[in-house]
Amino acid sequence: QQGVKNMEISTQNTVAVLGLRQKVVTDLDLAMAIEKGFPTSTIDSVIKRIAPKDPSFAYKIIPRATLARHKRDNRRLSLEQSDSVARLARIWALANSVWKSDEAARRFLFEPHQLLGGKRPIDMAVRTAVGARMVEGILGRLEYGSAA
Repeated sequence: QQGVKNMEISTQNTVAVLGLRQKVVTDLDLAMAIEKGFPTSTIDSVIKRIAPKDPSFAYKIIPRATLARHKRDNRRLSLEQSDSVARLARIWALANSVWKSDEAARRFLFEPHQLLGGKRPIDMAVRTAVGARMVEGILGRLEYGSAA
């Protein structure tokens, strides 16, 4: 029961970071929204929170020309692009929940971490789902007080 409640809160936090206008409450709703493709505004919303001083950070997720084309043609993101943006939003929501401040969450995400072979958590989370799960694992251990 408690695990289900935490997942719903996490989904709602993720959706808040994404800035989605449609009603998304559960992980199933989120999965369906990802399949449909997010509007490009979700990238702006996520970047504004994670890297407000680095607008070029968006190009780690989607190449500059591709993003410009999507915005110009008012096209939705692909399933893969939407999934990457959602993954990043979830990591941000978790980091913010653990660290309780934007600045502390950013510090964690943008500094190299020994459990990631000296790589930055943000880079691991952006590149692959496995990397994102590793970062989530570290955040989970930090939240519940075990070594991370």
